[in-house]
Amino acid sequence: MALGYVRPARPEDAGEIARIQLATWRVAYRRILPRHVLDNLDEAFLARRWSAAVQEPPSGAHRVLVAVEQAEQSYLVGFVASGPADSEALAPGEPADALGPDVAAVTDLLVEPRWGRRGHGSRLLAAAVDLWREDGLTRAVAWAFEGDEATRTFLTSTGWEPDGAARALDVDDMLVPQVRLHVGVPAEKVPADDDQPGD
Repeated sequence: MALGYVRPARPEDAGEIARIQLATWRVAYRRILPRHVLDNLDEAFLARRWSAAVQEPPSGAHRVLVAVEQAEQSYLVGFVASGPADSEALAPGEPADALGPDVAAVTDLLVEPRWGRRGHGSRLLAAAVDLWREDGLTRAVAWAFEGDEATRTFLTSTGWEPDGAARALDVDDMLVPQVRLHVGVPAEKVPADDDQPGD
């Protein structure tokens, strides 16, 4: 069993979060997104965006959490970013109030592939759920690429289900389909199962 934990991201984590995002996207999305798009992503630009997300979130309910693997050294291995659902969480044509004020939206949930299946994804999600509950959020949504079988399988294994919404992102003139999943936030804390694999 992996030894690890989740904590709030710190400003000094921004570079590692950006590195994890790039490394994960280049493996997980290599058959989903155009290669030149992945190759040309700017790590320094991403790091600046993550620094702003950590230091200047739009609200107290917008959070970035990181997963840490403990061994002889500690390694940052994944992260989750979420907050109250906004227009980015909507499907095309949905009214602005379709999701309601009590819905959380996951914008990123990534574990670097070499650290996958060690419980980090499950711990990140469990920690996010605890915070949603504290914030009075009763449901959560997340968009996943239709071709991202690993993310969709992980989410559905933890109780998420497609809600019927779909969209296509225009990535350099290539339309990439996504589906939206949702889950209810349990009213009481459910003990985390550290043995459950997380990606």
